[in-house]
Amino acid sequence: MTNILFIMADQLRFDYLGCYGHPTIRTPNIDTLAARGVRFDRAYVQSPICGPSRMSFYTGRYVRSHGSTWNGVPLRVGEMTLGDHLRPLGMQTVLCGKTHMQADREGMARLGLDPESVVGARVAECGFDVWDRLDGLHPSVAQQPSHYQEHLQGLGYDGPNPWEQWANSAEGDDGEILSGWLMQHADRPARIEEPDSETPYATTRAIEFIEQAGDAPWCLHLSYIKPHWPYIVPAPYHELYGRDDVLPAVRSEAERENAHPVLAAYHEHRFSKVFCRDEVRERVIPAYMGLITQIDDQIGRLVAYLEESGRADETMIVFTSDHGDYLGDHWLGEKELFHEPSVRIPLIVADPSEAADATRGTASRALVEGIDLVPTFVEAAGGRPRREVIEGHSLRPLLHGTREKLRDHVISEYDYSFRAARARLGQPVESARLVMIFDGRFKLIEAEGFRPILYDLETDPDELHDLGADPAAHAGERERLRGALDRWYRRHHTRTTIADETILARAGGEIDRGIVIGFWDEAELAEARRQGRSGN
Repeated sequence: MTNILFIMADQLRFDYLGCYGHPTIRTPNIDTLAARGVRFDRAYVQSPICGPSRMSFYTGRYVRSHGSTWNGVPLRVGEMTLGDHLRPLGMQTVLCGKTHMQADREGMARLGLDPESVVGARVAECGFDVWDRLDGLHPSVAQQPSHYQEHLQGLGYDGPNPWEQWANSAEGDDGEILSGWLMQHADRPARIEEPDSETPYATTRAIEFIEQAGDAPWCLHLSYIKPHWPYIVPAPYHELYGRDDVLPAVRSEAERENAHPVLAAYHEHRFSKVFCRDEVRERVIPAYMGLITQIDDQIGRLVAYLEESGRADETMIVFTSDHGDYLGDHWLGEKELFHEPSVRIPLIVADPSEAADATRGTASRALVEGIDLVPTFVEAAGGRPRREVIEGHSLRPLLHGTREKLRDHVISEYDYSFRAARARLGQPVESARLVMIFDGRFKLIEAEGFRPILYDLETDPDELHDLGADPAAHAGERERLRGALDRWYRRHHTRTTIADETILARAGGEIDRGIVIGFWDEAELAEARRQGRSGN
């Protein structure tokens, strides 16, 4: 059985890798991985924010289906996750790093699930057996207990929260601690020694897991917490890049002058306004790039270990991200909306099987989604994806060159009810919803209570011209995509306990079960039995 190394970076844009066309970033190890497998050039997340996106990656289901609509919204008890699909196939499913999982504690208590039990712990941890969970992000130790904190304290990094005070802080000219949360410090090195920072630590812990795993097959989710903010990186990566490496922001004045109401509300967010400033981009983006190159070096270390230990030829390696980062494009910071820098992700799959030899080093233009990884992994483990549960499509036909297309469009959803934009727009919580459908050329975004947004990426690849304001222009394209979106909404999203094959096998069996409604007399019933009809 093939092992699976499932690597995810946090908030990594698709176009900030050498193999995806960035002109100056140094990512030779990720580029080499792409040369060993397939680079997917049109891969999209199911929601452009950490929690919901990851829940889709781990369940193989759309946000509409699993219900975890924003960070901190629990994944409800009962949702099948990657471990539920892989463990029955004999595969360990282990976490090293971030999930952003929020457990459904109320549901667990209602069902009597002890979070300290094996089953309860897996439910609480998104189906993974936790080798080392490190989500980062939180200044408070109480919010982010982790082995990493204890590890740093054991190395002599003092303070109540060495993750923040060392790994994500710089040092001033007089020795004072400068918070990495403040973007003005992004050009300074983090206080921590580079081998002790988050990315090398996670890599070391991943290698430690593989060392002790023995011959039992495994799926290891190595989930780096960078290049997500705080945008600060240890030496020497803090000085690898400079102002000359900062690409011009992709934006136009027309985007602000005639902005869609939701987009205009997002322009008012603090994280958008700060990235409109040139001095911010010139200080933050080199640090962002340094964090990416640090990840690349650690992937090189990890792949070298797999090769030296003889595991490379039996390990599928997947590299991806949970969403992108605007970095000032479209007058925006953070992620959350549906422009390409936010919703499109890098996805590289290196399948070691002979069947994948024909596609090595190629780039696929197929439309793929984050939910496609669960069925891919199930098939790699020798199983058959449960179609009544999993909504993604296996990538193996693309990896093996037997198909060039999986779907006609991709879907992504966003719930902005937690954001200030909702209050600015006067939207009730239940209406603060956005959904994107993209067919490879036209991207339609429906915003409840407002007009649609429409981009034509063939004529406007930078998405600078919103065609949705003119009700007459492109009406046919809008109606076509709305029709596809309506069909998607009408699909079964919640019938997960019975397969289509079971329904087909049971259909027409009423007479055999003694259900004879609809017959007039014994003669009609006897005739139906002779002809093998159900009589309904």
